[in-house]
Amino acid sequence: MPRLQIRRTIICDPNFSLIIFAPVGDFVPTALRAVAPGGAVVSAGIHMSDIPSFPYEILWGERIVRSVANLTRQDGLDFLKVVPQAGIKTQTTAFPLVEANDVLTRLRTGQILGAAVLTP
Repeated sequence: MPRLQIRRTIICDPNFSLIIFAPVGDFVPTALRAVAPGGAVVSAGIHMSDIPSFPYEILWGERIVRSVANLTRQDGLDFLKVVPQAGIKTQTTAFPLVEANDVLTRLRTGQILGAAVLTP
């Protein structure tokens, strides 16, 4: 299993992905240099300063730069209020935590409709 390096503002598994929590665009080229080909650099901050220009060679190798949407708790509560009005229906099935490996297999093979929830 790859060793994770944890710093104040970055979580890195250099073989797969690197998550930047700091709002510092200058970290993106550094992160691209640290992640292996095929890996991803994810910006997890709500705001970030501009990302500086960088040489294509550090993006080459199917590296990915992406951002994730960050919402506040209130955003989530507001969204949940309108879900019924939008006609969104969810389906979940609860499983005991001890069945996690079997549940993952069932998810991979399409045997579970909706979301699987593991409970203690």
